[in-house]
Amino acid sequence: MKALITGGAGFIGSHLAEGLVADGEEVVIVDDLSTGTLENIEALRGDARLAFVKGDVRDPALMQLLVSQCEVVYHLAAAVGVQLIADDPVRTIETNIGGTEAVLEAAGKFGRKIFIASTSEVYGKSDSIPFREEDDLVLGSTSVSRWAYACSKAIDEFLGQAFYQQYGLGVVIGRFFNTIGRRQSGRYGMVVPRFVDWALRNEPLCICGTGQQSRCFCNVEDVVEAVMGLMRSEEAVGGIFNVGASEEVSIEELADRVIALTGSRSEKQFVPYEVAYGRPIEDMMRRVPSTERIRKTIGWQPRIDLDETLRMIVQEHREKATSK
Repeated sequence: MKALITGGAGFIGSHLAEGLVADGEEVVIVDDLSTGTLENIEALRGDARLAFVKGDVRDPALMQLLVSQCEVVYHLAAAVGVQLIADDPVRTIETNIGGTEAVLEAAGKFGRKIFIASTSEVYGKSDSIPFREEDDLVLGSTSVSRWAYACSKAIDEFLGQAFYQQYGLGVVIGRFFNTIGRRQSGRYGMVVPRFVDWALRNEPLCICGTGQQSRCFCNVEDVVEAVMGLMRSEEAVGGIFNVGASEEVSIEELADRVIALTGSRSEKQFVPYEVAYGRPIEDMMRRVPSTERIRKTIGWQPRIDLDETLRMIVQEHREKATSK
């Protein structure tokens, strides 16, 4: 089988490409390299089963050409990261909605099954914990740029559901919850790689707000297993699935774990959101997924716990630091 991965040179996309190739599938990656890098797919560059195309998912002609050559589509291309969303809301909206529209149109034209990557951000400010896929979405004011990302991904989901309901297209939607692991960059506000880099340099770990906001971090290898499992399940077609871990940790506790694992002399530094991002940013105090639906559908649950994942990331960052 030949698969197209949009955003395949990104953090999650590159791991997905490795997983599919390891399973004997051919993979075509399309990525504009705005946030992804060729370094992420370096391990696959000499493999005959991988083809890379530099291009924009908002280009309808390119999407139709590539989708016509593949049998399934994994649509992961998106603007991601709180820092990027705050700094460039226009690009966030145009990339997320325009890209998904172009990819879905192509998938619909050629009848290709498609996975659409969404996000836990769509739950917004909901305090219904744990988040369930059928819950109402509680979004903030349009004057706060963060919610542009949540709204754009919600529109992606509406588009996917519309193509499934109106045209019978095989659409599967996954809502990712704080995916972490090897090759993740802290450049766009991702907290774990930032903490690890600061800790290894014995610099202060900057914690936004009080640090009592909590998240559930899931290893990217587990996320890839979930995505592949969902796309191989007929029962998953037309469904929306939370993909995440259940271990809840506060951001301050996360900082403590990183400091302990690295043996760092770093101290914790609490920074107001408006100082960290240069503008007010609304945040959610808790973000915990219910994974009952995906567990019942494909029997998936995470295998790798947070401490093991942090050890993987610390080792990778140490190796990079010593190789410079």
